[in-house]
Order: sequence, then structure tokens, then C-alpha cells
Amino acid sequence: MSLFQAILIGLVSCTAASTIACLGTTVGNYTLNRPLVASMIVGIILGDVSGCIMIGIPMQVMWIALVTPGGTVASDLRAVSYIGIPLAYVGVKAAGIDPASDEAFQLASSISAMTGTIGITLFYGTAMMNLIWQHIGWAKLDKGDFEIVGKVDALMPLISHFCLSFLPVTLLCYFGSGAVEEVFKTLDVSVWYVKALLCVGSVLPAVGIAILLKSVVNKTSDLVFFLLGFVLAAAMGLTLLAATVVGGVFALINYQMTMIKIEANKGGGAAVVVEEEEDI
Repeated sequence: MSLFQAILIGLVSCTAASTIACLGTTVGNYTLNRPLVASMIVGIILGDVSGCIMIGIPMQVMWIALVTPGGTVASDLRAVSYIGIPLAYVGVKAAGIDPASDEAFQLASSISAMTGTIGITLFYGTAMMNLIWQHIGWAKLDKGDFEIVGKVDALMPLISHFCLSFLPVTLLCYFGSGAVEEVFKTLDVSVWYVKALLCVGSVLPAVGIAILLKSVVNKTSDLVFFLLGFVLAAAMGLTLLAATVVGGVFALINYQMTMIKIEANKGGGAAVVVEEEEDI
């Protein structure tokens, strides 16, 4: 990986940060920060979009249910997406592993778990610096200095964010890619500790699915709808987009039936229910 490529990845990571998302939280943290989206951007920078997306898929599955309720951050996806994906891609290529193979998926999952802990440090380091700037701002305001408001609200946080986001990501991608490449050139997947690493990596995406299930499944019958997508893909060979359309149809039907029940309860008459059912 060249220094220019590492700098570009570092700049993109600044816009995707969850503490100061330059394009807003929706576009930054919840879009650019997601591994599947980041893998496309990293692929454009590294010149292999399909290869990087294949690396980003297991990472996306692993962190699919990650949210930040109440400011609690289990892992900052900035490091997973913009440190984990480039390093995993470089390592897989150096080892001569096909990015679409199971070994690549397992290695990518393991690397994303390790880089996720780096993201926590970056997140809370930026948050800590923001608190320091705010403390300085309040002290200046008590002395009647109102010009400090713009500085502590925008300028100083951007400077600390640059130091704690752009620099670590750029340096880790540039120097880390060389180290990873050297290690993975001599990687022997038949060694027991490498097999152990691959086994752990193969389990990690299931953790993401389990967390997602815990978030969206309220009762046992909800599992039927959740499994429907897998059945459509495995038994009918539908693509993800086609399965999404089928799911959207079921969601629309469920919505219409729910609205019928609400209208029926408001009207209080059985005739209304029969009439609406005939419309369907």
C-alpha cells in the first residue's frame, strides 16, 4: 500500500467517525462507517473493489447489529472499516488466498475483532478531548470571552479529531500493511494455531447474527419470518435484492392488515372488517 493510498483512507475515516461525523451521524457513522460501504470505498482506493467487498462482507455480518445506545460504544467501526479491511485485504493477497474463499472470510473476521478494540481508543480519546475543549470554553465564558464559543465548538474539536483519527488510521494502514504482508507471505494454514485462528473467525459472524436476532425477535414466531430469507436464497436461489422485494411484499401485507384492525377497532362494527377484507 502506498503512502498516498493510506492518506486517502485516513481522510475518509475522518468523515466516517462516530464522534465527529463531518457529514452528519446518518451519513457518517451509520453509512460510511459500515464495513460493506467502507469496503467499496477502500476497494476504489486500492484498485480492487470486488476483492475488498468480499473482505468486508464477513465484517459487516459480524458487526451488523452494532449500535451506540446511550453513547455506549462496544467497538468503533471506524477502525474495523478503515484499518481492518485494508490490512485484511493486504494480508489475504500476500498469502495468496482467494478473497472469496472461506479462509479469507475467517481471517477477515478475526482481524476485524482485533482492530475493533483500536477503534474504542480512538472514539473515547476524541470524546475526552472534546470534554477538555468544553471545559476551557466554560472557563473563558465566565470571564466574558464570548469569542471562544466558535473555537471550542468547531475548530478545536476538528483539530483533535484530525490528530486522533486521520493520523492513526493513515500510519497503521501504511506501516501496518508492510508488516502484515511480510507475516502473511509465510502464513501456513496447516499449522494448528492458524487453524485455531480460522475457527474462531468462522464463529464471529454468527455472533453478529445472534445480536441482531436479540434486537428484532420479540417472540418465537418472529423467527419464521427471519428464516424466510435464508430459505428463499437456499431453496429458490433468489438474490439478495429479489429476497428483499419478497420481504417488502410481506411487510406491506402485514402493514395493511394491521391498519385494518386499527380501523375496525375505531369503527366498532363487524361490517367494517368484512368490507376491508373484501378489498384485500
